[in-house]
Amino acid sequence: MKDKKIFKLVELAILIALVVLLQLFVGNIRVGATNFSLVLIPIVLGAITLGPSAGALLGFTFGAITLIQGITGQDPFTAILLNSGLKGAIITPLICLGKGTAAGLGAGLIYKLLKNKNGFVATIVASAAAPILNTGLFIIGALFLSDVLAANFVAEGTTVIYFLIFTASGINFITEFAVNLVASPAIHRVINAFNKGRI
Repeated sequence: MKDKKIFKLVELAILIALVVLLQLFVGNIRVGATNFSLVLIPIVLGAITLGPSAGALLGFTFGAITLIQGITGQDPFTAILLNSGLKGAIITPLICLGKGTAAGLGAGLIYKLLKNKNGFVATIVASAAAPILNTGLFIIGALFLSDVLAANFVAEGTTVIYFLIFTASGINFITEFAVNLVASPAIHRVINAFNKGRI
């Protein structure tokens, strides 16, 4: 029992390190106004193998790194939102931390709910849910900063909603969603090996 707990802590630590590395180095790939992200894969993997609370912690880590990148100016989009007055200083951290945490927690809860019916389907649905939650909550949260978005990012003749859905999130969401779906069979194989004690 003690060895199993240690193994889970080691796995969580490895996944946290992977989230940090992916967000710091691969997360700098810009697609549209925002950065492309691969961190949802280890978040989903952790949410499935270690449970919803681990998924939430991994997602929170992702959000914290994004927030730090905004504070340091490494992520210009987040930096502009953060530096847009008191409202931006309050709402931006909530968006960064909330969307990541919800993506990990939601993926874990969905997998837990469906795994006894069909583990493969549960993995696919959990993998698909993470980018939906991440992007959906980003759009909802960003609407509270629509005046900042309109002043800094929205082209004349378009709307904030159009910018958020098509410019800021569109290509990113499609890419992240597709990557997660493509990765889900591999995640399922890892989970099977994990459950059989091979890893």
